[in-house]
Amino acid sequence: MMRTRPLKVALLGCGNVGSEVARIMTTQADDLTARIGAPVELAGVAVRRPALVREGIDPALITTDATALVKRGDIDVVIEVIGGIEPARSLITAALEHGASVVSANKALIAQDGAALHAAAEQQGRDLYYEAAVAGAIPLIRPLRESMAGDVVNRVLGIVNGTTNFILDKMDTTGAGYQEALDEATALGYAEADPTADIEGFDAAAKAAILAGIAFHTRVRLDDVYREGMTEVTAADFASAREMGCTIKLLAICERAADGESVTARVHPAMIPRSHPLASVREAYNAVFVESEAAGQLMFYGRGAGGSPTASAVLGDLVAVCRNRLGEATGPGESAYSRLPVSPMGDVVTRYHISLDVADKPGVLAQVATVFAEHDVSIDTVRQQSRPDGAAGADGASDASLVVVTHRASDAALTGTVAALRDLDTVRGVASMMRVEGE
Repeated sequence: MMRTRPLKVALLGCGNVGSEVARIMTTQADDLTARIGAPVELAGVAVRRPALVREGIDPALITTDATALVKRGDIDVVIEVIGGIEPARSLITAALEHGASVVSANKALIAQDGAALHAAAEQQGRDLYYEAAVAGAIPLIRPLRESMAGDVVNRVLGIVNGTTNFILDKMDTTGAGYQEALDEATALGYAEADPTADIEGFDAAAKAAILAGIAFHTRVRLDDVYREGMTEVTAADFASAREMGCTIKLLAICERAADGESVTARVHPAMIPRSHPLASVREAYNAVFVESEAAGQLMFYGRGAGGSPTASAVLGDLVAVCRNRLGEATGPGESAYSRLPVSPMGDVVTRYHISLDVADKPGVLAQVATVFAEHDVSIDTVRQQSRPDGAAGADGASDASLVVVTHRASDAALTGTVAALRDLDTVRGVASMMRVEGE
């Protein structure tokens, strides 16, 4: 039976995503009604600048008092797309306390305060959904939380930021330098005027925290995620990667320890084999590779940002939440029963690619190999190349480039190795150190 009384929706924010949500709710109203089992009505839109013309939205719905809107008491669902921590956190909390379920696209807030918001939703018997917080239009959170609820996920490896993937893809395919690729991303609108959140990995780290929490049924906060940016990646790194049959991606990696007793979450640039499915992800696209015990390897791919893709994920959540309201039920809440500890980055085990500038004279390779052995890091391959134009050091020896690729070792052991290498008189400097993943 179709219910005739509409479900009332309040929209917080009307930028690229919010305006697209409002447009779809209007133009696809009949389809949404059929899918939900009741009509949905946009009951109010909270904005900061009410004077702006917003095509397709009744000006009578516009308000600057977001608090009053979420506290009205007749709102069934609040959609939050304003971003940031405050006032979003207070508004979501108030919405839940006044009987509304919440759909959010706020990755930073969910990563930082998801546990408290889930607790508030559970206390009020309401839903908190946030598919749009990770990877835009790609269905990812719901498959992890629902479709794979009977499986054991061991690893999540993904490209979850389109801006950084665009930059690294251009460096790989065109030979552009980092700044040149960043300038192109900015000109095309992929990068913000201040790209810090993207290129320094903050955006990806928030998404990694959310994915790890859902995949491993444990609480992982943003502060638990190890993070490195990609500003130090150079054309020389890509040249080395090509020689290894690899490319470079900024990856979010969430792993369950081999003994199942802890988890790790990290974001950093890494070399991955060109044979890996993630290596072929181009331009500003996102992709997430999931490894589980029963399902095996799964890959989710698509557009990870933008008004329309993000709005698609928001509307998917809206349909699910509205169906729950009609059935007087709630969907899956926070699943943190495992309570697994988050191990430090030093416990992570992987392979490494280290590029050293060294004195080109006998005995250097033996000294370097000794340092690796002393720190229990096994060497896989070594490549040394003289630099005819290199300036001579204090000892009169010209410079050479020494590239070492290791077998699997702990990050703590590798960090100690690099520190010791810097102390060698024959090592001019550590040009780069990059992890090798996806093998």
